[in-house]
Amino acid sequence: QVQLVESGGGLVRPGGSLRLSCAGSGLTFGTYDMSWVRQAPGKERELVAAASTGGSTNYADSVKGRFTISRDNAKNTVYLQMNSLKPEDTAVYYCNAQRFSRNFWGQGTQVTVSS
Repeated sequence: QVQLVESGGGLVRPGGSLRLSCAGSGLTFGTYDMSWVRQAPGKERELVAAASTGGSTNYADSVKGRFTISRDNAKNTVYLQMNSLKPEDTAVYYCNAQRFSRNFWGQGTQVTVSS
């Protein structure tokens, strides 16, 4: 059974930082493209950052220069370092693993940016 478990969310003030982690089990982690997707209240899910099996990364324009995605295949974990956080970054952040037609999601972790 595949599981993706996110952690690291919380309440942070504008300008602050958080590091999200997503630990995977039940899958050959290194063969999956990994991404972080967020959903704010009343809005559609938005791709935030992705890290392919080949090591390439891409980011939403809204987070470029502030967020960094990384993966440690030996630990079956993908990270999202979030700096210079803004109130508009407030959302539930989900981890996603995709390989061909196989697509798995974590349960999400809440990030709230507020003073």
